[in-house]
Amino acid sequence: MATTDEDGDGADEAFSPVVALDELEEAGRELASIDGTPLAIFHHEGEIRAVNNRCPHMGFPLVEGTVDDGILTCHWHHARFELSCGDTFDPWADDVQTYPVEIRDGTVYVNPKPTHELPPAEHWADRLETGLEENLRLVTAKSTIGLVDAGVDYQEPVATTLAFGTQYRDSGWGPGLTILGCMANLSGDIDLDDRKRALYTGVRHVADDCAGEPPSFDQPAFDTTEVTFDRLKSWFRDCIEVRDADGAERCLRTAVAAGYSNAEVAELVVAGATDHPYLTTGHVLDFANKAFESLEHTDWDHADTTLASLVEPLVTASRSDEQSSWRQPVDLISLLEDTYGGSVTETSGLEELAAAGDDRSWSPPADLQETLLGDDPEAIVDVLADAIRRGATPEHLAAEVAHAAATRVVQFGTANEFNDWNTVHHTFSYANAVHGFARRTDAIELYRGVFDGALSVYLDRFLNTPPAPIPAVGDNDTGREPDAVLDDLLETFDAEGEVDTAGRLVAEFFDCGGDAADLKRTLGHGLLREDAGFHTLQNVEAAFRQAELVESSSAPALADGGEGGDGGDGGDEFDPSREQRRRVPLIATARYMAAHFPTRREAEQTFTIAARLNRGETIHEA
Repeated sequence: MATTDEDGDGADEAFSPVVALDELEEAGRELASIDGTPLAIFHHEGEIRAVNNRCPHMGFPLVEGTVDDGILTCHWHHARFELSCGDTFDPWADDVQTYPVEIRDGTVYVNPKPTHELPPAEHWADRLETGLEENLRLVTAKSTIGLVDAGVDYQEPVATTLAFGTQYRDSGWGPGLTILGCMANLSGDIDLDDRKRALYTGVRHVADDCAGEPPSFDQPAFDTTEVTFDRLKSWFRDCIEVRDADGAERCLRTAVAAGYSNAEVAELVVAGATDHPYLTTGHVLDFANKAFESLEHTDWDHADTTLASLVEPLVTASRSDEQSSWRQPVDLISLLEDTYGGSVTETSGLEELAAAGDDRSWSPPADLQETLLGDDPEAIVDVLADAIRRGATPEHLAAEVAHAAATRVVQFGTANEFNDWNTVHHTFSYANAVHGFARRTDAIELYRGVFDGALSVYLDRFLNTPPAPIPAVGDNDTGREPDAVLDDLLETFDAEGEVDTAGRLVAEFFDCGGDAADLKRTLGHGLLREDAGFHTLQNVEAAFRQAELVESSSAPALADGGEGGDGGDGGDEFDPSREQRRRVPLIATARYMAAHFPTRREAEQTFTIAARLNRGETIHEA
C-alpha cells in the first residue's frame, strides 16, 4: 500500500500534524488519531512509517506490536506486516493500511485519507478468493460481509465460489456446492444481515470441501458439435452405466458447446441420474438440481464446467437396485422394471403410458395421498401409472410425491433413532429435486424419478409409527400476535428436543393470521445463527421451495382436497386443504430444525467478530 500522496494540488491540506519528530525518534513509536482514524507511527531504520493502529486480523492495537528488521508483528495472533507497504506475510491477516507521511519543521504530518489502491468491492473480492484458497473462515466472513455492504450483487460472490468449488475439487459436486445453491435460493426470503450469513455459510462450506483436495482437470468437448442430441444422450448414458467419467464428461461438455437448450441438457443429466433408482440415497439428483439452480443465479456461460462436476458423483454413485432394501422382502425393482419397460434403464413402458394420456386433463383422486403414504407398493406403482395414462405430467406427480415425502418428515416419530431423521429427509430432498427438474424439462425419464421417490416414501413408512399428528388448520388459533408466536419459535430452538412444540407453533402462527414471509424470515434466522449441518440446510431450503410452489401452483386440484376438482387455481377463496398443504413443509422443517438445534454456534461467533471488525469496533477489550 502506498505511503506517499500523489494527489498534487491540495495535497498539503490533506496532511495533519501528529507528533514532534524528536519525540518520535526518542520513543520509537507513537499512537495518534486524526478524524477518528487510529494511527500507529513508527521510527524505524531512519524512516517514518504510519499504519492503521487496528490489526486487520482482529483489531489489536499495532502500536503495542514489535518492529524488527522491517517487519511489524502484532502481539495478539502474531500476524506480520512489511512495515513500508503494509503487506502481510500471513494471508489470514489481510494487509494493513499505510499512510503517507511528511516532515515539516520538525513535525511529522500524516495524510489519514490516502487514495486506496482498490475500491472496497475489489478489495473484498480479492479477499474472498484468498479465503477460499486458504480455507480461512474469518477471512471469508469479513469478505462476504464486505461485499454485500459494498453493494455488490449477490450473484457475483456466488459465481466466484461456484467457479472455485467446481475447479478445485476433483471428486466433483458435493455438499459444499449444494449448500451454496441452497443459500442462494434462500437469499430472497431472509433479511439483509441473514443474507450475509447465508453467503458466508455457502462460501465456508465450499472452502471446507475443497481444502486438501486435488484440482479437477477438464476433459474437453469433442471437436465437433454436429452430433445429434439423441446420440449424445445415448453416449452419455452408456458412459455413466459403465462408470466412465472421462467419456461422460466429454459428452456433457459437447452438449453444452453445441448450444443445446437448458431443458435439453437437463434431460441428458436426468436420464443419467435416473437410469438406476435413487442414486446414493437421493443425493446425486439433488446435487444435479442444485447445479442447475446455481446456474440460474449466475450465468449459463459457465454451464460446461459447473455441470461437468456432476459426472464424478454420477459414475461413483451407489445404485438402489443393488441394495437389499429395494429387493426384499418386496422386490420393488421388479415393480419398476415392469412399469418402465423391462429394465430400470428403460422408458418404453412410460412412453406408452404417456402416449395414452395425450390430450387428457388429469385431476388427482381424493385418495392419492393415502395411497402414496400406504403400505402397498403395488398400489403405489399402479396409481402413478394410471395417473400418467390419464394425462398426469411429471410436474403434477412430482408435486404429489414431494408432498407425501414432506408428510413423512412432519409425521416423523421422535421414538425413532435420531439418525433416521436423515432417512426421511433424503426422500424429501430427492422428491424436491425431481419437482425442480420437472419444472425445467418434460423429459420422459422424470417419471422414473417420480416412481423412485414414491417407493422411497413407501420404504420410510415405519418412521411414521406412530405418526406425529399434523396440526389441523384452525385448531391452534390462540388469538396471540403472530410476532409473539415467532419469538417463542426462536426460543424453542434454544432448547433440545422441542420438536412437537416447534411444529405446533408454526401452526399457531398461521392460525393467528401470520404471513408466510415473516415465518420464512424467522426460520431463516434461526437456521443461520446455528452451525447447521448439510441436511438441515437442505431441508429448510426444500421446505421453502415446496411451500412456495403450493402458493403459486396452477396445477390440478390438490389430491387431499376432496373429489376431483375443476383444475383451477382456487381464486381468492380460502381452501383449507391447499392451506394445509402449504403448511406441511414449513411445519416439517420447523420440527427438523428443533430436532437438530441448538448447536455451539461457532460460525455465528466468527460472523459476529467479522461484522464488528468491518464496522471498526474493538474486539480485544471487554
